[in-house]
Amino acid sequence: MTFAMAGRAALAASLVFLFAFTALAGSKDPNATADHSKFEALKQPFASGPEVTKACLTCHTEAAHQVMDTIHWTWDYKHTDPASGEEQHLGKKNVLNSFCGNIASNEPRCTSCHAGYGWDSPNFDFAKQENVDCLVCHDTTGTYSKYPTKAGHPLYEPLTTPEGKTVNPPDLNKIAQNVGDSGRENCGACHFSGGGADGVKHGDLDSSLIKGDKHLDVHMGMDGENMGCAACHRASAHKWPGSRYDSLAADAKGTGKPGEQRAVASCQSCHGDTPHPVSIDGLKLNDHTDRIACQTCHIPEFARGGVATKTLWDWSTAGKTKDGKAFTELDEHGHPKYMSIKGSFEHGENVTPEYAFTNGKVIYSQVGQKIDPSKPVSINAFAGSHDDPESRIWPFKLMRGKQAYDPVQNILVFNHVYGPGDDSAFWTGLDWNKSIAAGMKAAGMDWSGKYDFVETEMWWPIAHMVAPAEEALACDDCHAKDGRLAKLAGFYMPGRDSTGWLDFLGLLALAVAAVGVVGHGLLRIVFVKRTSP
Repeated sequence: MTFAMAGRAALAASLVFLFAFTALAGSKDPNATADHSKFEALKQPFASGPEVTKACLTCHTEAAHQVMDTIHWTWDYKHTDPASGEEQHLGKKNVLNSFCGNIASNEPRCTSCHAGYGWDSPNFDFAKQENVDCLVCHDTTGTYSKYPTKAGHPLYEPLTTPEGKTVNPPDLNKIAQNVGDSGRENCGACHFSGGGADGVKHGDLDSSLIKGDKHLDVHMGMDGENMGCAACHRASAHKWPGSRYDSLAADAKGTGKPGEQRAVASCQSCHGDTPHPVSIDGLKLNDHTDRIACQTCHIPEFARGGVATKTLWDWSTAGKTKDGKAFTELDEHGHPKYMSIKGSFEHGENVTPEYAFTNGKVIYSQVGQKIDPSKPVSINAFAGSHDDPESRIWPFKLMRGKQAYDPVQNILVFNHVYGPGDDSAFWTGLDWNKSIAAGMKAAGMDWSGKYDFVETEMWWPIAHMVAPAEEALACDDCHAKDGRLAKLAGFYMPGRDSTGWLDFLGLLALAVAAVGVVGHGLLRIVFVKRTSP
């Protein structure tokens, strides 16, 4: 297998996930007030996605402008760093991550999850309305998909894969005439496959949620509430709340007024601050909501639907060959544990989260920021502490990586990985020097010409795969010496912590209470005997 063939094999593997949605044929919404199959503008033959968008805009005149004002379009997020107060530009196009690394120089591959068509270079026209992709969010047939290496376009002609399979293009006319509200499969087409494959990135988002049961997620389970993503992520002018760049650690507005249009991307938004029934146990549990996010108890594990999530990605081992050829090794569960073009991996299912205080504000490492290679580099971290009344204990997926950096400048570097026939693309040539040189040039950054690898960490908040109440954590899962919150410091937790004088006072109070109860009982017995005839 040549290096190029290895890249095509990896691409073919990703197609398995992308085209898995084709079986999800939808049906017309009986509550819809418009039948798009009757619209003359949608009956014309469409040769491309942008042609469909032009037709959509004849009625939905403001839709493209609205989409263009969102992070789904710009991949750019203006952010105030909570630690330094510095104004920053985050968003997918501006940051590095612990997975594939960076967008710059890899646009045709990465932008298969962009809400548009044609972002194949830094020269993409963000102002061109027909570049907006309406179908990726509004297809109800389950047959629309962007091709992984076409910069956001679907196929327009049949394609033969390296395995000899023929992949046919989607029927744009049929899809355009069968559009509707977004469902789980629409959002999941991108969000379930972040990081290059099903379930890789988030841990709590993967294809198992499309047809999962209530034991996987009480809200999205088909035998539960069967909610779509937009039931909680309520949009206004195509702007969807719930960004990891500015999370809602707690909803100060609570449940709101009946009929109020509002973002409800928080448990408290619907369930309030006292979600448990009035009882001794319920009252005590409700006493936790000012310190602990609902997700902490109600998502005991993530990656619970049979799809593994990636927990480690070590790029430092990439580039090995066997007999001069790239190769892939699988673990006992069939997951890749080594790929010449990507390095070493670890995967996990039913993963116990890490826990940390957060007020929802993220602290993100900036491109060009100096690092200390003697310890793991935090790609991101969440602000918050026990002393912050806005903070709650949240569950997280902690992604560990090992990434290339410049040991002279002590900065993380960009790497050019995708480019068929391009020897500077790592997936083609397996040459770190050429890959980093091309990546840094594309990013407009200087490089010393030297590289090494450093450990990195990335924190992903967990908010999906909510278990039924009877499967939530019990008190002693946390209130124990080696409980789930053992790593959190700065506060006293009964059952976990030992403080000599406090423990003594507690035991003394318990002893006094016991003596009182026994003494009271003895006195009653004595007086009963004395008054008996």
